[in-house]
Amino acid sequence: MPALVPARLRCLARRRADRAAAARLAEREAMARIQSELADALPDEDVRDDLADCLDFYETGSKPRCEEREYLDLVQEALDRAERGG
Repeated sequence: MPALVPARLRCLARRRADRAAAARLAEREAMARIQSELADALPDEDVRDDLADCLDFYETGSKPRCEEREYLDLVQEALDRAERGG
């Protein structure tokens, strides 16, 4: 019976690693979907891989006021969705 314990622990560890890998994959897929939707909503914009960079490097006043507000709102909404998991 003691020989089964290490095999059982390996199996449990493998399952845990598989679940973690599946969660990371789901997170990447959700982020890709969110970025794709944002790129569709803002076809003339360069949507970066890191959405936070879109806000960090944005130059205030570089767009007309109404477009600027819409852009910033859409990017922030995408970031919020990503934080919630898609």
